[in-house]
Amino acid sequence: EVQLVESGGGLVQPGGSLRLSCAASGFTFSSYAMSWVRQAPGKGLEWVSAVNSGDGSTSYADSVKGRFTISRDNAKNTLYLQMNSLKPEDTAMYYCASYTGSYYHESDFGSWGQGTQVTVSS
Repeated sequence: EVQLVESGGGLVQPGGSLRLSCAASGFTFSSYAMSWVRQAPGKGLEWVSAVNSGDGSTSYADSVKGRFTISRDNAKNTLYLQMNSLKPEDTAMYYCASYTGSYYHESDFGSWGQGTQVTVSS
């Protein structure tokens, strides 16, 4: 059974940092592209970032480029999202998602985690 379990969310002041983690199990983590997707209160899903398997190439939404960094540790079957210079508009539920292939731009979403809440407020 595929499982994606996010952690690391919380309350942080504007300008602060958080690191989200996503522990994966039940599939060959290293073989699949992975992504972070968020949903702000009352809004739809927003794709945040993705990382391919193999070469580890990454991509970011314009709204987080230069502030967020996605990474993966295939030995630990874990996906990360380092979030710096957080803004109130980053407040959302953050979901970890796997793709159905090695490259996100030619794959569909596969499995999703349950999400971890990030709140940016003073």
